[in-house]
Amino acid sequence: VALTWWNDGVCDERGGARQGGNDEKDPGHVQARDTRARTGVGGARAEATLEESRGAVASRGPDLLNRTYYPKAADHKNECKPWFLIDAEGQTLGRMAVLIATVLRGKNLPSYTPSADMGSYVVVINAEKVVVSGKKETQKLYRRHTTGRPGSMKVETFQQLQKRIPERIVEKAVKGMLPKGPLGRELFRHLKVFEGPNHPHEAQQPKDITDQINVKVHH
Repeated sequence: VALTWWNDGVCDERGGARQGGNDEKDPGHVQARDTRARTGVGGARAEATLEESRGAVASRGPDLLNRTYYPKAADHKNECKPWFLIDAEGQTLGRMAVLIATVLRGKNLPSYTPSADMGSYVVVINAEKVVVSGKKETQKLYRRHTTGRPGSMKVETFQQLQKRIPERIVEKAVKGMLPKGPLGRELFRHLKVFEGPNHPHEAQQPKDITDQINVKVHH
């Protein structure tokens, strides 16, 4: 059933105007509207009642039963986030990506909140020296579409992509472990992957946490 809202606030289920809704043909409708205006329904009286209720709640003080912590904007400013460094030389791709995603999300912090960016920045060097187990060097495939149209998909192995763009391997592994949406895209911007031992973030003095990759965490 189609519902249509009219200017006088009446919803007609038949999709047409209500009979007697015209002011000229229905004096009772005019009288009821004037009565609502005098009594202040939806007007000054309602606003006064709302202000009184707000004042009553504020006078009771803070809610002592609600102790749930939620971070404020000042708690996760980008300029206040720490920086960490990971050397990918000889490290297993999956284990290293788990640590990177954990630090990016801030799951290693007591202030971790799933819906907020509480993580840190991570710099990865020597991306071309990361390793995989088993036969993944030749069997693990990476697919991409060059034009976005059918038939334009390109497929290459781990070895081929490592020779072409080694940073892309680490980025794809970490991105798959981050949430999908605006939060995940913002977290992914905090990952800096470089080929070779040099990086342009020496001014941030990143702390090396490579030794934590194979550390087992007991929950």
